[in-house]
Amino acid sequence: MATIKSLCVYCGSRTGNKESYKMLAEQLGQILAANHIRLVYGGGSIGLMGIVARSVMAHGGKVTGIIPRHLDIQEVGEKNITQRIVVNNMHERKRQMFDHADGFVILPGSIGTLDETIEMITWKQLHLHDKPIVLINHNGYWDPLLDMLRDIVSEGFMNNGTLSLFEVVDTAEEVLPLLRTLPEPRIDPKNTLF
Repeated sequence: MATIKSLCVYCGSRTGNKESYKMLAEQLGQILAANHIRLVYGGGSIGLMGIVARSVMAHGGKVTGIIPRHLDIQEVGEKNITQRIVVNNMHERKRQMFDHADGFVILPGSIGTLDETIEMITWKQLHLHDKPIVLINHNGYWDPLLDMLRDIVSEGFMNNGTLSLFEVVDTAEEVLPLLRTLPEPRIDPKNTLF
């Protein structure tokens, strides 16, 4: 069983067009707080990012926000969190988020969320880590991505095993029960060359 004390959540810096996206972020924050799991996220105060962070804090949980200096200057950083880490650039932000997290959960988002998600899957494929990655496919939001990945397999650019590098659930309630069934990570990222 994987030991999960912190989860990095990748999600949109906008809230999207449906109220259910906001409800999903709020619910995930509440679940993390109730289970004493620290939220690690991109440090923003806007969009789903801000909602999940404020939800964790409102329910007595702990939050580590990691934000690049240029975004902090634009005043989109959330101030009322347990720990704020200001870094020099986006690459440093992604590495710090990785280092602080025992696993990754993906909510709806845009190209930044896609970038972070694909990078974590790629690092896992390259055996740089074996932390769990869970995609919440809320109301089929990620179906187009999953279809594309299956097409990449069928076109011969990726083997089917790549699709097993991450898990897919439909709801926030499914995340922690799933994580509890997964094996403990064995790769020490401090010993990998990235």
